[in-house]
Amino acid sequence: MSTVIAPSREVVRAAERVAAARPRVSIGDTLSQTLMMAWRALKKMRRNPEQFFDVALQPLLFTAMFAFIFGGAIAGDVASYLPLMIPGIVAQTVLTTCMATGTQLREDMEKGVFDRFKSLPIARIAPLAGPMVADLLRYTIAATLTFAMGLVMGYRPDGGPAGVLAAILLAVVTGWSLAWAFTWVGTIARSAQAVQGISMMILFPLTFLSNAFVPVETLPGWLAAFVRINPVSHLVTATRDLANHALVSGEVGWTLLACAIVIAIFAPLSVRSYKRHM
Repeated sequence: MSTVIAPSREVVRAAERVAAARPRVSIGDTLSQTLMMAWRALKKMRRNPEQFFDVALQPLLFTAMFAFIFGGAIAGDVASYLPLMIPGIVAQTVLTTCMATGTQLREDMEKGVFDRFKSLPIARIAPLAGPMVADLLRYTIAATLTFAMGLVMGYRPDGGPAGVLAAILLAVVTGWSLAWAFTWVGTIARSAQAVQGISMMILFPLTFLSNAFVPVETLPGWLAAFVRINPVSHLVTATRDLANHALVSGEVGWTLLACAIVIAIFAPLSVRSYKRHM
């Protein structure tokens, strides 16, 4: 008697029974598995040093370029422009760096890497959160290099080391939270190129239409109104308050609140969209 191929519906039901039979993953297991995935991502970065090119070159290039092009026009000289510009470059660099999270996720999904995780009894969020934890290193390097370049050019933050460290930490937290949005884009886009295009279309207008490079008072009224409510402007102002004055202002609170909202929205969306591919 010939073998009968099971209908697709029965195959789906069998897969669901297998998934239901998997042991439930505790919070401790989730954290452990996330760190394992983070270690995997770090080893991948070590084997692909080109992933650090944007992190290492962009801060140096943008800092020098914007300082010498706009310094005299906006502040009269480069030295006077640095306290305004360096925190803005830190925010811009970290936020643009986090765009790579969604792009690399989409590339891994296209290569079938995430298909290997289907049979593993691991938390569904671990393959997503692990690389993002590893990316914290990239954000920290980008922000640190920006401040280092500023110091070389004559920037002397009045907030001292504590203020600078707090500014870097805030920028890193913000970049990590926004990376969840790009992770979601990575799970729904059809290609890595599409993820990069969508991310740039969203982030670059928000970054440049902010107070990162020019004072709000110099802008037209309609544009100034948008800049004041732009979340990137809140991050830039908070970074300036910390680095230049060691001041934990209300802008820091608004920035952290925005981070929490972004994570609360896009982390579940990312996991749900990712499950569809599993």
